[in-house]
Amino acid sequence: MIILRLQYYHDSCCPIKFKMQGNILNWKSKCAIKRLQTTVAGAKSEESEFESVDAPLEPQTWEGSFLCGLLKNQPQVLPAAATKQLQELSNQRKDTLIRWEHSIGSPEDSLHRRIAEMKDQECQTAIEDIMYMLIVYKFFKIEVPLVPNLSKLISNRRLQIWPPRETELESIHGPEVLGLIREHLTSIIRWVHKNGPKINRSTLRIKRLQFGWIYSASIMYGYFLKSVTTRHRLELILARSQEFCPIQFLNAQLKTTQKQEQEETIGGSTETSSSSKPSSVVDLHDLKSYMMGFDPKTLELCARLRSSEASNLIEKHSWALFRENMKDFLEPDEAVILDPSSLKRLLLEAIAFGSFLWDVEDYVDEIYKLHDS
Repeated sequence: MIILRLQYYHDSCCPIKFKMQGNILNWKSKCAIKRLQTTVAGAKSEESEFESVDAPLEPQTWEGSFLCGLLKNQPQVLPAAATKQLQELSNQRKDTLIRWEHSIGSPEDSLHRRIAEMKDQECQTAIEDIMYMLIVYKFFKIEVPLVPNLSKLISNRRLQIWPPRETELESIHGPEVLGLIREHLTSIIRWVHKNGPKINRSTLRIKRLQFGWIYSASIMYGYFLKSVTTRHRLELILARSQEFCPIQFLNAQLKTTQKQEQEETIGGSTETSSSSKPSSVVDLHDLKSYMMGFDPKTLELCARLRSSEASNLIEKHSWALFRENMKDFLEPDEAVILDPSSLKRLLLEAIAFGSFLWDVEDYVDEIYKLHDS
């Protein structure tokens, strides 16, 4: 078996020299670059085992390229630089919208409307780059480089990722969340074993399209878990501080009462057996029990991406990981051969990506209003 180790350290994804992207580098952008460079000029680089950034998705704007260079050379100032970029982009978008509003009813109305639309699209691309680099920075903080494009790691259709980094990827989750994640991983690996071509117990085969779907679904699962745990924590705080019964608990109790009333109406027994009582009670301190008490609307709310930027990032990142140069590196029906540890590594990364995406999206939206999904 040929073991291919991840080549985490190369300079291709983070060019230090920024390329002109259409009219992106206008006079305001140049001023922003000078301010950012002034901010980081006196900073000293932190010693790190990461000599460069090897994320599968390359930045498309100067904002992303600038942050990529900072992550390689001066990672300690990246959050502050990203915040300045977000503020600058927010101001640029507001300026164009104000000029459009002032021109409404004048001959320049359509011109300023078009300028505002173009600026909004330009800013959205830059925002997505900033969000992506903030996610990569979170991986950097736990010392887990993102897996690069899989075509770099596959030889004769065989993929093996080393080191697995399971401990670091699991360290960002609490015990209850980690239990749910392990259930997810177990179910996925069993599904691949059951539905994929059989080789042996230590080797898996999965079609490329299925592989990409499972990875993207795991990102969404990580996003969902972050949303649920945040909601759960807030409801527990509210319950303790105000002695208030959370909505999910009330919903569960209401469903139980309605079910009992229906049974009584159709002549069913009015007594509830002792064996059925535990299933009707939601343990507010147990995350899994809390999730099981969700009604369909609450479940959909927690699972839905809040912004179109987040949706675009998942698509772009998954595309960059599984494909190369906008073309499939494998035919759709061809299979990738890998061991369970490599599959687990990728799924843990996807779940962490989804969790980090939720945090970054929440942070960015406070400075730069994102587009609703």
